[in-house]
Amino acid sequence: MKFRVVEDCRDDWPVQALCRVLGVSTAGYYAWRSRPESKRAAANRALLDDIRQVHGASGGRYGSPRVHAALRAGGRRVGRGRIERLMRHHGVRGLIAQRRRVQTTDSRHAFPVAPNLLDRKFTAAAPNQVWLADLTYIATGEGWLYMAAIMDLHTRKIIGWSMRDHLRAELATSALMMATQRQRPGAGLTHHSDRGVQGGFNRSSQHGDGGWCDGGSATFGSGPAG
Repeated sequence: MKFRVVEDCRDDWPVQALCRVLGVSTAGYYAWRSRPESKRAAANRALLDDIRQVHGASGGRYGSPRVHAALRAGGRRVGRGRIERLMRHHGVRGLIAQRRRVQTTDSRHAFPVAPNLLDRKFTAAAPNQVWLADLTYIATGEGWLYMAAIMDLHTRKIIGWSMRDHLRAELATSALMMATQRQRPGAGLTHHSDRGVQGGFNRSSQHGDGGWCDGGSATFGSGPAG
């Protein structure tokens, strides 16, 4: 196996240096090299060439499972374990994707912050007394999709939602508009969200002063994210 490492690296490093580092003799390496290649070794060499081709075509992202799937799709009948061993032995590794977390709440802003009216008392005696609002994000093939949703605390049903490719105030206000048009809440509604900018609706035209509630007003409250 050490001679195989020397063979694989001889184009990049001197043979004598490789043999010295691996603790083998140069004469032994050349004797090994002059022997006829076994069928298994020839098959592994050809397979390794195919592995490197698939791996390179993926931009170095594919690990052994995806390389195996690509070779199988191309009609190459070979075990996944064999591919994994060859890749590990020859240092062919897939890139590890870095999980990126999108920050949907920015509590560090200069806008007014509504008081925490619920104080973690998440109960409601009837529908349209307390609404809870939040934002989330979904990874798609075209980038991040952001979604705002409003849930009635009593029924636990999603009564309003909105999806956009951005996190501007429109995302949150559109979900609120849907909820109010569907539910037509009366006086006394509390709308609770986190303390981000969108949750405060500071730059929107949506108000809790009777502009969208039938016969009364709503109170906005906020609490810590999470």
